[in-house]
Amino acid sequence: MLTRGDSGAIDLVAQFEGYLRHERGLSENTVRAYRCDLLQLAIHASGGAEVDSPVADAVLADISLADLRSWLAGMAQSGLSRTTLARRGAAARTFFAWAYDAGHIEANPALRLASARPASTLPAAMSPADVVTLLTVARDRCDDGDPLHLRDWAIAELLYATGMRVGELVGVDIADADLDERLVRVTGKGSKQRVVPFGVPAAGAVREWLEGGRPALISEDTDAALFLGRRGARVGQRQVREAIHQLCREADVPEIAPHALRHTAATHLLTGGSDLRSVQEVLGHASLNTTQRYTHVSAERLRATYQLAHPRA
Repeated sequence: MLTRGDSGAIDLVAQFEGYLRHERGLSENTVRAYRCDLLQLAIHASGGAEVDSPVADAVLADISLADLRSWLAGMAQSGLSRTTLARRGAAARTFFAWAYDAGHIEANPALRLASARPASTLPAAMSPADVVTLLTVARDRCDDGDPLHLRDWAIAELLYATGMRVGELVGVDIADADLDERLVRVTGKGSKQRVVPFGVPAAGAVREWLEGGRPALISEDTDAALFLGRRGARVGQRQVREAIHQLCREADVPEIAPHALRHTAATHLLTGGSDLRSVQEVLGHASLNTTQRYTHVSAERLRATYQLAHPRA
């Protein structure tokens, strides 16, 4: 049952969004996803009818454990992935725990809600040969003088060199990148910052972009962003995705999303002998369990090491 103060009805979902942003420090993508999940729950509990914010608040305040279970069961029957089900269950548990602790509802219906286990799918990764081909094509096409080609080369090099997320890349400012020390400061999930090293090729590509590409795109909309769009504003995630897809087509390598370069960087680090803790720090994973998804790729290296080291191999 919804509790109300002297001011009358409260906007539960909006207050929850503020809690996620300001107290939990979650990204805007996560906040939007949780909001959509809650609205979908309200629609389900309303028998499929569309609901606006005030109605959604009232519906959510009266949700029962049976409602939550039927909502998740219906989505499972419709074929949604376990990863999506796990996230929606997490959204519901987080919301009702917050609402109960804040005194907005009298009981938490999600206390006994079972947690779906996300699917443990193996991340896609490019082969070292395909990465070399991709980056070579990205570099070679810069000869045409198009500043965006310089930008795309630098983006591809930096994504592969650092394993950063696309959302992190577009948030990098010029001051965050130290080309002499070859370090970049990255702001990841939960506004947590980390410093990630990168190699000589990425440093060279970024330097070429800063000296020969970025100045040609500066406009009145330009801020401190490292990477710009054609009109001079900070480059967006969609533009980065389109650039990587285009590069893959021109290089005639398997077409991947930019996030696959993150998976590829992690895979190649582990295959090359890096330890899990170091890869965890580079990728900015909060849990080592997340990084462990990549350990399958080091099986060949483990076998080779075993054969060299074990007397009875």
